[in-house]
Amino acid sequence: MSSTADKSQKKLAEAIAQGRFPSAYLFQGADDFRKDEALKRLLASAVDAATRDFNLDVRRGGELDAETLGSLLSTPPMMAPRRVVVIKDPEALKKGARDALDRWLGAPEPDVLLVLVAPAGAKADKTLAPGAEAIAFDLLDGEKIGAWIARHAKGLGVEITPEATTLLLAAVGNDAGSLAMELDKLASFTNGAPIDEDAVSEIVGIRRGETLGDLLDAVGRKDTARALGLVDHVLAQPKLTGVQVVMALATQMLALAWGRAKRDAGLPAHQLERAYWDLLKGSGAYTGRPWNEAVSAWGGMTMQWSAAELDHAIAALLAADGALKDTKVSSVEQIVSSAILAIGATSARRSAA
Repeated sequence: MSSTADKSQKKLAEAIAQGRFPSAYLFQGADDFRKDEALKRLLASAVDAATRDFNLDVRRGGELDAETLGSLLSTPPMMAPRRVVVIKDPEALKKGARDALDRWLGAPEPDVLLVLVAPAGAKADKTLAPGAEAIAFDLLDGEKIGAWIARHAKGLGVEITPEATTLLLAAVGNDAGSLAMELDKLASFTNGAPIDEDAVSEIVGIRRGETLGDLLDAVGRKDTARALGLVDHVLAQPKLTGVQVVMALATQMLALAWGRAKRDAGLPAHQLERAYWDLLKGSGAYTGRPWNEAVSAWGGMTMQWSAAELDHAIAALLAADGALKDTKVSSVEQIVSSAILAIGATSARRSAA
C-alpha cells in the first residue's frame, strides 16, 4: 500500500474515532472487503442506531435518476444531526444523475454525509476528487498483510503464529475477503487456542514446503526435479488453478528477464531488489506469494539465468497458457509439468554446453 493510501486510511480512522467527517468520501481501490469493513465502521460512528432507518440510504448508481438522487441529497436528517447517503457503483450513474451529483458536491448540504463506493476494477474518477475525500483501499502486501491477519485473528479472539501466517498467505494470497473466511474457520477449529501451522495444514489444506512459493523457488533455482515433485501438491490446494500457477511462473520469469536486462545495463546488485519493488508497484501482477518474498527470491535468482534461457521459459509458459484453455489436449498437471520440463531442459543444455 502506498504512503498516500496509508495517510488516507489514517485520516479516515481519526474521523471515525472523533465523529467528525467531511461532506463526502470516495472509497476506491482493489480491496472490496476492506472497503466494506471501513463502511461498517463509518456508519456505526456517523449514524445513530435509534434513527438509522430514517437517516441512512444505501443505493446503487445505476438505479438512480437525477430527481431521485437530488431528493436523497437534499432531505434533512430526522431527529439526528446528520443523514448518510451511500452510493455504490457511482460510475454507473447516468448523465443526469451525475450532473446532480456534481452540483451537490459543489455546494453540499452541511447535515448530509455522502459516501461513494467504487468497486474493485473501477477506474479512479479524478473528477470527483475536488468534492469528495478519496480513500484508497489497495490490496495489502508484505508486512502490512501480515499485520492485518494478526489484527483480524485477534478480533476473532485468537492469536496466530508468524509461521501459520506465512503458510496461510501461501495458500490464500493477499485477498482480505478470502483470508477472513479462512481465519473464521481456523478460529472455530482451534476454539481459542493459537492458530499454528498444523491448524492451517488441517483446515486450509497446505503444508510447509509444498506451497506455490516453493514451486516458484524450485523453478527459479533450476531444480527441475523438485519442481516436478511439487506440481501435484500445489494444484491440489484449494482455490489454486493451473492458470494461476502458470501466471505466477510467467510473472517470475518476466521479472527475472527484466532484472537481468537491468543488471546487464549496469544496475548494481544491491539496488536490484528495490528496482523489483518499484516494478511491482501499480502493476497488478500476480506473483503467487507476498511481494516481499517474491522480490527477495528474484534478487537471488536473476544472475542464474541468461537472456536466452528466460526468453525460452517465457515462450514455454505462453504455450502452456494456451494449452490450459483447451484441456482436451492433456490434463492440467501434464501441461504445467511439461512447461517446467521445457524450462529445465533449456537450462540443462546450456549447463552441458
